[in-house]
Amino acid sequence: MPQQPSRNALLLTVTADTLVAVDFTPRTSGSRTRSRPPGPYRRLFALPGTRAFTVGNLLARLPMGMFSVSAIVMIAGTRDSYALAGAVTATGLAATALVAPWTARLVDRYGQARVAVPATAIAALGSLALLLCVRHHAPGWALFAAYAATATTPNTGGMSRARWAHLLRDDPAALHTANCFEQAADELCFMLGPILAAFLCTALFPEAGTLVATALLLTGVLLFSAQRSTEPPVRERSSAPGRARLGSLLAVCLAMGGVFGATEVVTIALADAQGHRSAAGVVLALQAAGSCAAGLLYGALEPSGPAESRLPWCVAAMTALLTLPLLLAGTGSLPLLAGALLIAGMATAPTMITTMTLVQRRTPEGRLNEGMTLAVTGLLGGIAGGSAAGGWVVEHASVTAGYGVPLIAAASALVISLALFDPSNRFANSRTPH
Repeated sequence: MPQQPSRNALLLTVTADTLVAVDFTPRTSGSRTRSRPPGPYRRLFALPGTRAFTVGNLLARLPMGMFSVSAIVMIAGTRDSYALAGAVTATGLAATALVAPWTARLVDRYGQARVAVPATAIAALGSLALLLCVRHHAPGWALFAAYAATATTPNTGGMSRARWAHLLRDDPAALHTANCFEQAADELCFMLGPILAAFLCTALFPEAGTLVATALLLTGVLLFSAQRSTEPPVRERSSAPGRARLGSLLAVCLAMGGVFGATEVVTIALADAQGHRSAAGVVLALQAAGSCAAGLLYGALEPSGPAESRLPWCVAAMTALLTLPLLLAGTGSLPLLAGALLIAGMATAPTMITTMTLVQRRTPEGRLNEGMTLAVTGLLGGIAGGSAAGGWVVEHASVTAGYGVPLIAAASALVISLALFDPSNRFANSRTPH
């Protein structure tokens, strides 16, 4: 009776005039096959609980790119006034810049779940109040008051980065990968958010964008906050002068915000001048796509040298690449401009990743959410200033000259970053371990 060959046996047989050898040795044994090591992102999400809190955080972060566009379309569509819509959203931005650091301070003091959920509930009520005020033709001041209430929205991206910093505090390489993923997620959300908002408001009804964004925010924060196993513990607050340590970094964030704000306004103006204003969103989305791709690639690479020395190089690359839109804007070709912004955007993510890494390192113990929210506040302030400056140059000079504003803002960030890490700077070598 034939015997089943052993798993480790070598079977020899003859078929016609051919000798056949069959090896039953398992392919995983010995050195015959070496398993491929998992990539950096796969190792990152192999940690327990990381996938769950990331899904919740992404759901909560997507509305950040939806609320402003939804509010503008909703208000302008019913009140027939872009001036009123712009003023209401600007008020919300200013209120966020004032309230967000205090919300982050409460998160650091009492924990993410205890603060994020009620803060999000207040912000959601503000969004719904704005919707009702618009729908029922409330006076203008009511719109401002309702939208200002949304300023309590917590910095979900900062809370996610705080979780990674807690989980990977002993693995700097993995933390670098996590920061790169978070920056790519930011770019993706701010790329898809406006597109989704515009589609909902135009394809369904004007209030649809605000309704969906509010639902996503609430759902995402609840899912994120429910993952208590990865939540960083509340620590005793340091009395160290956190804002002094971050002062120069916040100035870099302010200048980089000027790059983003000016680029957006000038690109919309150029598309409008060419008679293709609706294409401006696609052109700006390509810039965000370039940043997203560069961020993921940057995270897969091993960082060379300390972040202090990498930041000036990253900002220098951003400054150099921003000359492309300035040079090609004069051609009047939107496809060429889109390609230039796609390439220019590739320096954005590495610069922001390195900046946020330094913010994490220089923020005093127990104040990480506050430190990262201050950086976001700096960006918001820069975006507002860059938008105003870009619009002024377009109106009083030309659209082509408008692309000089983001270039000047990037050059300013480069000068600040070089001064920031001058060995004679007394804050250059300060460290605050986590």
